Amino acid sequence: MMTNKKNNWLQLLWWIGLYIFWVMVFQRRAFAFSQTLTVQFCYLLFIAANFYFNTLFTIPVFLYRKQYFAFAVTMLTGILVTACLRVPLAMYLNAHLFLVNKPQPRGVELLTGSFLNIFIWVVCIIAGKLIVDRFRFQQYLDDMAQEKARAELDFLNAQFNPHFLFNSINSIYGHIDKQNTTARSMLLTFSEMLRYQLYECNTETIGIDKEINYLRNYVAMQQARKEDSLVVQFCIDDNINGSTIAPLLFVAFVENAFKYVSNTEDARNEVTIIFQKTEDTLLFTCFNTKETIDPNTIEHKGIGITNAKRRLALLYPGKHDLKIEDSADAYKVTLKLHLHEN
Repeated sequence: MMTNKKNNWLQLLWWIGLYIFWVMVFQRRAFAFSQTLTVQFCYLLFIAANFYFNTLFTIPVFLYRKQYFAFAVTMLTGILVTACLRVPLAMYLNAHLFLVNKPQPRGVELLTGSFLNIFIWVVCIIAGKLIVDRFRFQQYLDDMAQEKARAELDFLNAQFNPHFLFNSINSIYGHIDKQNTTARSMLLTFSEMLRYQLYECNTETIGIDKEINYLRNYVAMQQARKEDSLVVQFCIDDNINGSTIAPLLFVAFVENAFKYVSNTEDARNEVTIIFQKTEDTLLFTCFNTKETIDPNTIEHKGIGITNAKRRLALLYPGKHDLKIEDSADAYKVTLKLHLHEN
């Protein structure tokens, strides 16, 4: 919100600066200063209207889609329309303010001059904006490349010897009493989760069925250590399998749900995880109840959520919609994601 307000103020200052520049450059001794102010202000309105018409419509709809002829025709049409609108305004001002009882310019002359002036300035301003946007986009790509390189380096630095870890798990598993089936099962589940993270997540995309199986294992481990009053629902649409996603996108939200889920006697303690698919859009929902005794002591603002938001911004720019609802007694995450189909 603050960024939008700042941009609006910068644009306003830009137009004011351009207006002052025009007044200083085009002021002539033969004209009254008030006439220059009025004429240039009228031009400012028509040029600004064309600028925003092109930047908000013709450029994204035609130019960025390489429909150059449609872009040129639409832009010229917009300039012609504003030039035609300026003609009666100029004729009125000349007749009542600037050229009272004097010969009046013909409509054709006013139209030609208006069209040329608006065309030249619109083309110059739009060209300048396109050049600036190009530099900004290149800077964005460079930043994303550096961010990806840093993330890969951090991942490599955070890795440890997997063989040592799995050998240690096997040793621990062998020393657990065979009667303690819960502990042995949890250790095997943990081993499978770890294997998934170390060996299968080193790719850009992975089958969503594997990601969901990883989440199932995580949920099973959490259920084993939570109170019996906790109700966990894991719902998956049948048509989800076959899609691919970036690995480990959802686990931060699921971890957050189990971390802050309520544990109140004689109350509803619930974690609900839902995967739904409509055409090429995946809808992920993660809901948990939370304590209502002192809401200020519970904040879902861990680093995991922050990192998850950052990964979504990097991996799915413009292709995801994340909504978080944090009420007094519940926390809900809704993520819409455009899928990469096989």
